[in-house]
Parts: sequence; structure tokens; C-alpha cells
Amino acid sequence: MDVRGALLAAVLAALVLAGTAGAGIRQGVLYLEAHQTAGGGFAEPGRSAEVGLTAWTALGLRAAGAWPSRRDAAADFLVGRTDASATDLELRIMALAALGRGTGSLADRLAGLRHTNGRIGPALNSTIWGILALRAAGRPAPRTSVRYVLAHQARGGGWSWRRGLQPDSNDTAAAVQALRAAGVSKSSPALRRALAYLRRLQNRDGGFELTSGRGSDAPSTAWAIQAFVAAGRAPGKAAFGYLGRLQRRNGSYRYSGRYGTDPVWTTAQVVAALARRPFPIR
Repeated sequence: MDVRGALLAAVLAALVLAGTAGAGIRQGVLYLEAHQTAGGGFAEPGRSAEVGLTAWTALGLRAAGAWPSRRDAAADFLVGRTDASATDLELRIMALAALGRGTGSLADRLAGLRHTNGRIGPALNSTIWGILALRAAGRPAPRTSVRYVLAHQARGGGWSWRRGLQPDSNDTAAAVQALRAAGVSKSSPALRRALAYLRRLQNRDGGFELTSGRGSDAPSTAWAIQAFVAAGRAPGKAAFGYLGRLQRRNGSYRYSGRYGTDPVWTTAQVVAALARRPFPIR
């Protein structure tokens, strides 16, 4: 094949991939919209609506360029709720910002959870999510918090949810997105090391795993895709192919080839990645 032929083949492959991803997004969005309850929240099949799931679903829909069928009802469901943890508060801020609701008082509460060393809340992952939530709310990322995250990158390039624990793909991908949202350069050594760490967790089936040896799953793959996009790097078509093989006829996505649990939550994660939209969604 000559150079022109190879280029044409690459373009055609990209178009096919884009078309497949677009169809997957549309079907996934319809599935998510069908699981909004009468009270405005979202629920897994056979369960009651939950605040966390509603927040994740709102983020997935907005990343895909869609709104909840009853947007105001979804936002109302999230407003005024109590938060069991800092990350619950951070997730709620991100979702409400994506839905176009004001988050000023919630962002003030979150800012009050910042320690003098930059840590937000009790853990490393609450600091990562704190940066994402503050940026979603239109607030600047505290420089001390950015330094805190950078200082706790593991030697292998990843991040864990709490200091001293084993790094994983999800927290690493979230850290990449938070650092990019805070203005850290795409070419920074920290981000290069993080992406190299994520690549080591990609399997032959194209999917990414949470930690080495666990096997590929859809949320980890979705998070990895968002991290590569945030860092201005191509995720690679194999990751999208893996996700495409997990979609059911009803539009939902399986958690993995082996498990099909929590389809609403999983689908919300996947559609954001297929849309190539890293967090925060604004």
C-alpha cells in the first residue's frame, strides 16, 4: 500500500470509529434518560434514586451534549442534600455546575475544607476531586492543593486514593484531569509519567484495568480515555473498541465482559469518554 492509500485507510478507520462511538453515545443517552424517576433523581433498575448516581448521570449526559429529560427536577433532587464525605460534596458541586445551577455556597463550604498544606478534605482523592469541583464552580485551583497532588505522585507515575496505598488507574486519571484543569502543562513530566503508568494497565483486549491483574473494565477504560484526552494525547482506537463490545442492545454498557452490574452508573461513565469530554464539565 502506498502512502496515499495508507492515509486513506487511516481516515476511513477514524470515520468508522467516530460513527460507532456516536451511535454508542446516542443509545447510551437514551438508556440514561429512561432511568430518571418521578422525583427527578436517577436510579439503577429496580432501585430507588440516589444522589451519587444522579450526579454521575448528569455529568455523563452533559458530557455527551444532552440534558436530563427533566433538567430542573434533576438539579432540584441534588440541591439541599446532606453529604457524607468531602467527595460527595465535590461530586454534587460538579453535577450542579454541569446542570447550570449556582454552586457558590457549596464551593464556599468546600474551600473551608482546605488545610494549610493544600489537602482538601481527609485524603488525596478528596484533594484531586476538590480541584475538579472548584474549577467546575469557576473558582481557581489553590496552588497549595496542586502542589500537594504533585508531591504525592508515586514513583511509578500513578496516584492512589489515599497516601501510602497502591496507585490505581481511576485515581491517576482523575489526577491528570484535575492537574490539567488547574493549568498544569500537557508536557509536564508528571503528566507524562502518569500516562505511561496508565498505558501499563491497558490489556490486549484494549481495555484498562483498575490495578494490575484485575482485568479490564468499562469505568477504568473510560477514565483512562478522559485522562489521555485531557493531556492532549490520543487514547487509541483499541480502548474505544473495547467499550463498543460491552454495549447491550438496550443501550447500556456492561461493567466488564464478566460482570454487568450497575448499568446506569457504568453507562454514565462510558458516554463521557466516548464523547471525549474530560472533567470538569462546564
